Amino acid sequence: MKESKNFSILLAEDDSNLSTVLVDYLEMLDYKVTLCKNGMEALTEFQTSHFDLCIFDVMMPKKDGFALAEEIRKENDEIPIIFLTAKSLKEDRVKGFTIGCDDYIIKPFSTEELSLRVQAILKRCVIRRSAGVNKITGLHQLGKFVFDPINMTLQSDDGEKRLTRKESALLKLLIEHRNQIMPRETALKKIWGGNDYFIGRSMDVFIAKLRKYLRSDPSITIVNVHGTGFKFEIDDKE
Repeated sequence: MKESKNFSILLAEDDSNLSTVLVDYLEMLDYKVTLCKNGMEALTEFQTSHFDLCIFDVMMPKKDGFALAEEIRKENDEIPIIFLTAKSLKEDRVKGFTIGCDDYIIKPFSTEELSLRVQAILKRCVIRRSAGVNKITGLHQLGKFVFDPINMTLQSDDGEKRLTRKESALLKLLIEHRNQIMPRETALKKIWGGNDYFIGRSMDVFIAKLRKYLRSDPSITIVNVHGTGFKFEIDDKE
């Protein structure tokens, strides 16, 4: 995960004592924190600046945390949101998660607990972003390549390669298991609809073709995991 100082947090909390403690603690951990005292101020900040994470108190003047989160979700359905609240009612927790929050912390809480939850959420976000998929276009960024599973194309500075339906489906499945082992049986059943020796040999041919298409980028490899399956690896440091 990238350094904490590279993450920007929008904090909306009207309790001056708690907000001071939270800002000091998060900045000590090298997060960049923007503090707002009410929901309206926080919404304006969100609309004019970039943030990686939102932490909202539920009970705030002018616009409460739930209403604020609902407004933000209309504009951005990916940014993680943590609610802080003195309420422990099940109905409030359900409402928070229904709106689309990622976590819900009941006051009083320790700063260490908040830190661990923030780290866990941001780590998940980094992993999700590293998958390189644009949710709007559906395109996958794979090193120097751009994979379009809908139009079944693989593009790079060297040109465009049109894939067959099975090549495209197999590459998409490998990407879904990026940096994890993809069992042979998973691909055989999903793409070929069966699992026998001849079908398995056919899949090996398609794996070899994909390796050939991607070989101009040394940061991308499709590794054979003996007796198990394949691992699609991309070295993002390349």
